Amino acid sequence: MKFSQNGLYIERYIKCVNCGVLIYEGTEDDVAKRVEPDGRLFCSSWCVDWAREREARHGASQREGALETAQA
Repeated sequence: MKFSQNGLYIERYIKCVNCGVLIYEGTEDDVAKRVEPDGRLFCSSWCVDWAREREARHGASQREGALETAQA
């Protein structure tokens, strides 16, 4: 989340692409935890690992579905 220069309104919301948690740009805590592999912004390394595992599961299930369709 990026606040305006005067701090009265939010200029833009920055969210983790995995869980949707708001990431504050001005806090040391959020800046220290944020991870940006492949140009995508995550709130923590846990979210990076979870997203990669989800992609692997979905890729495997899609491949199985394609094999079943080809065999039918």
